[in-house]
Amino acid sequence: MSFYSLTSSIAAATIFITLLFSNSQAQLNSSFYATTCPNVTTIVRNALQQAMQSDIRIGASLIRLHFHDCFVNGCDGSVLLDRGGNITQSEKDGGPNTNSARGFGVVDNIKTAVENSCPGVVSCADILALAAESSVSLAGGPSWNVLLGRRDGLRANQSGANSSIPAPIDSLSNLTSKFSAVGLDTTDLVALSVHIIGLLC
Repeated sequence: MSFYSLTSSIAAATIFITLLFSNSQAQLNSSFYATTCPNVTTIVRNALQQAMQSDIRIGASLIRLHFHDCFVNGCDGSVLLDRGGNITQSEKDGGPNTNSARGFGVVDNIKTAVENSCPGVVSCADILALAAESSVSLAGGPSWNVLLGRRDGLRANQSGANSSIPAPIDSLSNLTSKFSAVGLDTTDLVALSVHIIGLLC
């Protein structure tokens, strides 16, 4: 598989997941922040480029983080929530994420950069979606207009993370079932399970 076809597959799967798990009542569109934060895409991309200078793997990690977010409660940013206050369990502590999911500090840095320009406007869920698109395009893959307007979730679902996110120890049958349960097929399974971005020989 070529690098371009790999990133194309990841991009297609990421777009599909974002659309699939979007809140059905929300009216997502690529110009959602056109008047309230018109430069949000550039801000996210610039912050990600800066992070990539010290961590070449961060793009792949952010794609995976977005994927794990969308598999539990939809693309609501709930994977970013820490335990504390009303949140007694965190998706970060779920089996598929513990000592595995990474990039939270980079998302925090991107959020800070966005907040400096547009305080209180852009959701963390949208920042994850934008970071996933920028990760694909900065790696040499295709670019697309990210549909925006998600609202951040206020609760985490650790049990959902444990049961819904495909785990490295899952059998092929279990993986297929988990993807099928959210409307994804074996092509999506392969694209999202590769977990690499880079040149393939």
